[in-house]
Formats: sequence, structure tokens, C-alpha cells
Amino acid sequence: MRRGIAASALVASLALAATACGGSDSDGKADGPVTITWWDTSNATNEAPTYQALIKEFEAANKDIKVKYVNVQFDQAQNKFDTAAGSKGAPDVLRSEVGWTPAFAKKGYFLPLDGTEALTDQAKFQPSLIKQAQYEGKTYGVPLVTDTLAFVYNKQLFAKAGIKEAPKTWDDLKKAAATIKDKTGVDGYWGSTASYYAQPFLYGEGTDLVNADAKKLTVNSAEAKKGYGTWLSLFDGKGLHKADTTADAYAHIQDAFVNGKVAAIIQGPWELTNFYKGSAFKDKSNLGIATVPAGSAGKAGAPTGGHNLSVYAGSDEAHQKAALKFVNFMTSAKSQTAIALKNSTLPTRDDAYTAEVKADPGIAGYQTVLPAAQPRPALPEYSSLLGPLDTELAKIAGGKESLDKGLSNAEVSLAKLVPDFSK
Repeated sequence: MRRGIAASALVASLALAATACGGSDSDGKADGPVTITWWDTSNATNEAPTYQALIKEFEAANKDIKVKYVNVQFDQAQNKFDTAAGSKGAPDVLRSEVGWTPAFAKKGYFLPLDGTEALTDQAKFQPSLIKQAQYEGKTYGVPLVTDTLAFVYNKQLFAKAGIKEAPKTWDDLKKAAATIKDKTGVDGYWGSTASYYAQPFLYGEGTDLVNADAKKLTVNSAEAKKGYGTWLSLFDGKGLHKADTTADAYAHIQDAFVNGKVAAIIQGPWELTNFYKGSAFKDKSNLGIATVPAGSAGKAGAPTGGHNLSVYAGSDEAHQKAALKFVNFMTSAKSQTAIALKNSTLPTRDDAYTAEVKADPGIAGYQTVLPAAQPRPALPEYSSLLGPLDTELAKIAGGKESLDKGLSNAEVSLAKLVPDFSK
């Protein structure tokens, strides 16, 4: 799950208008190189340069293919691709967040990749990540990078407070936060009001927003109320930072953590590069990474996130063939190793976890929490369910409405998105 800070929407729109329509680009020459367009949704500063360097390698090895690179803001990419694909003007390749797969596959926007060059090495990828790229038995993406949320903490602050290990439960976290505040003067934990970051609290109670198999809304169930109740309690108490409901909350939380102003947060590996830029983690070994604490059901887990490379089904045969070759190259063990070493992101195939890659303590740490990651339901509407919940959770955390009222409102909003689901 990428939660980058958006740049100028106007600039992005102008860039896309000028560079879209990759599938219809024939370059005006029947015998010339095929030019495919790739919309990359990675961080333009920290990650994109690595992908651009790999494109040059690919083009050097494939003289008959050119790649038009476009960096698209992550928080705008889903809607932009949906609009472009609907008008037959989408890019040939999309760096697609795993949660987008069911919806785009259902609409027929993604090309099934089973048996194609793109999935030649399918057996090399972690099976759970291939499953994340599937919809109704077909595979619509090749895993490029994976991620999940983890409990990340400042080892020095924990040690100064006499705490020797990461908390195993949310109650343990509350006790640790109070001790850290007493011993160091720094808050022990700062939580997020964003719905994605609240998912571990649901998993800890053995539930989710919906039960996709039973076609039932569970966001307002007793188990969900208990999970969200625990989430809400972590904004009030000694060593627990109050909720930030501003538009810049993500940046505020991140800045406080990397500069040693708060001892722990919940965060994903996409921020590893930025962690290391902070004053608290000049020594990379000071970064502690652990599985998120468990809920009262004794379960601990966080959403499986990450990005696949998907091919636009509306491109012509020549562009699809070139796109499949490009996807195969970008998801190869060699490319994934290079991406991991440069960007500190997690590979999706076992043969890319080389000794050199695992020498990065951040990657090694996040690899240990991946087994607890929980796949999201293969429900086309699932990603859209988080939006209404973001609104309600911010109101709840900000004291503008009660937990019961907020979850009731969320249930009503979610019911409109999945009208065939019962309450």
C-alpha cells in the first residue's frame, strides 16, 4: 500500500494528457520499434530513478521496443486508469496496487497473463502473492514488490525505558507507551486515523470490513466494534499521541518517528528509505521491526499490500507482446534484486532475497513479518470500501461522533457500494 504525499495534480494531469494512449501508439512506422507506455505509481523521488535505469537496460537488450515512462501519483492512478481504459486510451502497462486487480479484471481492462511470457517464472513467486493477482481463476498481474504493515520502533528509546522487546498485544503497547513517556519524555506511540492502518485491529478480532464469502457487511459487527474500540483507545493515555485528523497527518507522524520524537508507529516498508534519512535512524540497526500487536482473539496480522505489473487488454497484439516481454524483464530475479537494493522494497520472489538484499536490516525485518500478512478478499469493490471509512474514522478519532454512530454511518455507505451484501 503506497501512501505517498501528492505533488501537483495539475502538472500530473497535463503530463498524462500528453503521454497516455500507449496502446494506440504505432509510432507511424510499420517497421520501426514498438513504443509501449508504462504508468509507474512509485515514489517519484525515492523509487522512480531505479525503474528508469532498468528501462534503459531493457531497451538496450531489446532494440525493437521503446518504453515511454510516466510517473503517476499513486492516489490518482486508479481513477485515471479507469477513465483512460474506458476510452481505450490506457497505458500498455500499469504498476497496479494489488487491491485494484479484481475491479479492473472484472471490467476486462487487464489482460489474463496465464501461459504468457510475463508469467514464465510463476513458480518462483510466493504463492500468496500470485493469488493476490488473480480473479475468478485467472492471473492478471505479475508481483513486482510486496509489503505489509509492521510495528516499527526506536530501539534506543525502548532500551532507555528498560523495554527489551516489542509489545505482543495492544495492552502491552499501552503499558510500554506509558513507561517510555515516564523514562524518556517522548510519546511511546502515535497511531493513524486512516482505515488501512486500522485494519490490523479488525484482524486481531478475527474479522474484516466484509465477509465476502457470505456476502455480509461486518464493519459494524460486535467483533469490529471491539477492534475499532481498541484502535480508538490508543489515542488517549500516557505516552499515546492524540489523533491527528489534518490533511498532513501522514507526514506529521512520519516526521516525528524518523526524528526520534515518538518511539513507535505502524508503517510499511515503502518508507524504509525515508526512515534512514531521519536523525533517529542514521544507524540503520536502531530500527526495530515486529509483527503488529495481537488483538483479544489472539490474532496478529496486517493487510498484504504491494504492486503488480498488469497489461492493458485494449492494446493491439504488437503492443501486448512487447508489454509482456517488458513485464517479464522487470519482475525477473535480477531486476527485483536491483530494485530491492536501491529502493529498500521487498521482492516478491524467493530467488531475489540474496544475501546482499537481506543485509539491509529493514528488508530482513519486514521479511520476518510477511507470514502474518493477510490477503484482502478478491472483491472488486473492496478498495472502494476504505474511502467512506476514512471519513468516519477521522470523525470518531477527532471526537466529532461516537464509535457507534461512525460505524453505523460507515455501514450505510458500504452497503451502497455492495448492495447485494446483507448487514
